[in-house]
Amino acid sequence: MPALSRTRTHAPAVGGPDARLPWWALVLPVIAFAALLVLMTASGEAHAAGGEQSVGFLLDRIRSLTG
Repeated sequence: MPALSRTRTHAPAVGGPDARLPWWALVLPVIAFAALLVLMTASGEAHAAGGEQSVGFLLDRIRSLTG
């Protein structure tokens, strides 16, 4: 008994899916990242590691550029 194959009855959408995001889907990750960055730089532990001075320098540079 041969298997039946289904065919499409309508053409696919030309414009593609609707990719609009709500405002909070973009703002909340940015706020979370900024909060973690501030907590990380304000704790002082970034400067405590002797071999990772480049990370501390990078965080200081980002903090000076943003504030």
